[in-house]
Amino acid sequence: MSKTWILPAIVAAIAAIIVAALGATITDLGPWYQSLDKPSWNPPDVAFPLGWTLIYALNTYAVVAAWRAAPNSQVSDTIIGLFALNAFLNITWSMIFFRIQRPDWAFIEVLLLWLSILALIWYCGRYSRTSAVAFLPYLAWVTFAGALNWAVVDLNGPFG
Repeated sequence: MSKTWILPAIVAAIAAIIVAALGATITDLGPWYQSLDKPSWNPPDVAFPLGWTLIYALNTYAVVAAWRAAPNSQVSDTIIGLFALNAFLNITWSMIFFRIQRPDWAFIEVLLLWLSILALIWYCGRYSRTSAVAFLPYLAWVTFAGALNWAVVDLNGPFG
């Protein structure tokens, strides 16, 4: 029996929209952020919402592809759990960096976020190669964001 994709796609899209909205609400590009020294290779601020929109769309697709390929409910639940953990870590990074204003702590947290993406690629890829491939731009994006985070720490630290 084939799993329908409509309900999981709707649920995953709603989850991605909620994570995106929370991240956007937490992200404050005000005076504190503007005063930070950033590397010369820092993209313009407009690049981030555009990049994240593409990432969230690909993540939604990846989770639905993996969920549909899951052989049983235990695997489906693990996929959802990994996705939820990743969403939590994604939002937490924004909270630490922008609200708590601790890029040094955010860098440690971005390593956890990066590992959670690897876990999604590895686990979901066991059931859907398409899913694993769809997560690769997210891994690249967070790798780049982590490098930017480190550059901000290096150029501006110590914090606290």
